[in-house]
Amino acid sequence: MKFVRFDGDRLGLLTEDGLGVIDLTDRLGLESADPLKAYLTTDVDAGEYESADPDHESDDVRLEAPIGRPGKVIAAPLNYEEHVAEMEGFDMNIKEAGYFLKAPSSVIGPEDSVVLPFSDRRCDYEIELAFVMGSDVKDIGSAAAWDHIFGYTILLDISVRGDQDRSNRKSYDTFTVIGPTVATPDEVGDPHDLDMALTLNGETRQSANTGDMIYNCADIVQYASIGTTIEAGDVITTGTPSGVGELGDGDTIVARIDSIGEMTIPVEERDVEFAELDVQKGGLS
Repeated sequence: MKFVRFDGDRLGLLTEDGLGVIDLTDRLGLESADPLKAYLTTDVDAGEYESADPDHESDDVRLEAPIGRPGKVIAAPLNYEEHVAEMEGFDMNIKEAGYFLKAPSSVIGPEDSVVLPFSDRRCDYEIELAFVMGSDVKDIGSAAAWDHIFGYTILLDISVRGDQDRSNRKSYDTFTVIGPTVATPDEVGDPHDLDMALTLNGETRQSANTGDMIYNCADIVQYASIGTTIEAGDVITTGTPSGVGELGDGDTIVARIDSIGEMTIPVEERDVEFAELDVQKGGLS
C-alpha cells in the first residue's frame, strides 16, 4: 500500500496505477490534523479498502507531507562511502559521528517549495531514503527493528553550509521535504535494492542504489534507540549518496526512488536579515 496525506488533513491510499486516491479518513474515523500519525496508534486496518474505487483523481488533490509533524526526524550522516569521500575532513561514519535531529517544523510536502533563507550562504540538496516508524521502540536489536518500520518515503535534506551544528543548519523551515507517499514494506520489497536519483534543472546530480549504504535501516534504528525512545510516527532518514551540490533561486529538484514515487520541488530565495547581537548589552541591538 502507498499512503498519502492530502488536502491538509485527509489520509488516503494511492491506487495501483497512481491515478486515484482512496479516502480513508471517514472510513477509519481518523479525526486528526495528522491522520497517518493517528492511524499508527489505532487498531484499525486500511487493508480492506485497498481495492476500493478511488474517491478522487490524483490530479484533483494536493499532496502534503505524509507525516505532517513527526515527533522527531532522526538523521544518519555519512552513510555512503562515496559521499564520505567527497566530504573533505569527515573521514568517519555513523558510529563515530552519531546521528542528529532535524526540527519537525522544517517538514514540508511534495507540492511545496524549498525556501533558501540566505543569499550569501551556500545551501545544498541531498536525496535520502527515509522511513516512518510504526511503533515505539527503545534499546532494540537490529534483527527485531524490521518489524517496527511502517513504511518508506523520500526525504530531501536541505542544508546551509557552515560551521554551525548540523541540527541548526538543517532545521530551517522547508528544509525537510517528505513524500510523495509512504510505501509499506510489502510494496517496497528489499529497501536496500532501490535505485534513487535527483535531478537539478533536468541534469542528474545524484544517482545511486540504496544497497550502497554502510549501515542498513535496521542498524540505524538499533543505534538511535540506544537510550532514546523512538516513537510511532518518527521519521528516520538514512544518509545521502555522493553528488551533493548547491541550490539557487529558481532551481527545480526532481527526486525519485523506486517503489515509492517521484516529487518535483521548486526552489526560491528569501533573504533574511538579522539584527546584530550586542554581547556587552546582552541583547539584540
